[in-house]
Amino acid sequence: MSRISLFSSPLFLGFEPLERLLDQPPKGTEGYPPYNIERFEAVGDKPETWCITLALAGFAARDLDVRVEGNQLVIKGCQAEETVARDYLHRGIAGRAFTRAFVLADGMDVSAASLQHALLIINLIRNQPRRRIIEIDVKD
Repeated sequence: MSRISLFSSPLFLGFEPLERLLDQPPKGTEGYPPYNIERFEAVGDKPETWCITLALAGFAARDLDVRVEGNQLVIKGCQAEETVARDYLHRGIAGRAFTRAFVLADGMDVSAASLQHALLIINLIRNQPRRRIIEIDVKD
């Protein structure tokens, strides 16, 4: 059975990358690590901003990799092997490797990232869309 594309219409020129993005499986679909997303309204000349907060108990900054790949914000975590052998009676703090990805809209940029009190805080800002005027060349 063949798949019908939503973007096969000639009205959707240049949307092939978006179609490929929709076809690829999302990274980090399980519920670990838990996260919050907050939105802050634009005030005066300050633009609209977002804050993604991930709960990462047991992770240090050196265990984390935060990067933008295409139009996705990808956060990867992998704790280093412990050099000291420990005899746990109960181990309830998850320290497993993870990958969590967030799709960024056009114009969204990461402005800062910090690790505070076992919370990874990533600030995003929406840049104003550029308006471009297309000059019409008149040929007689």
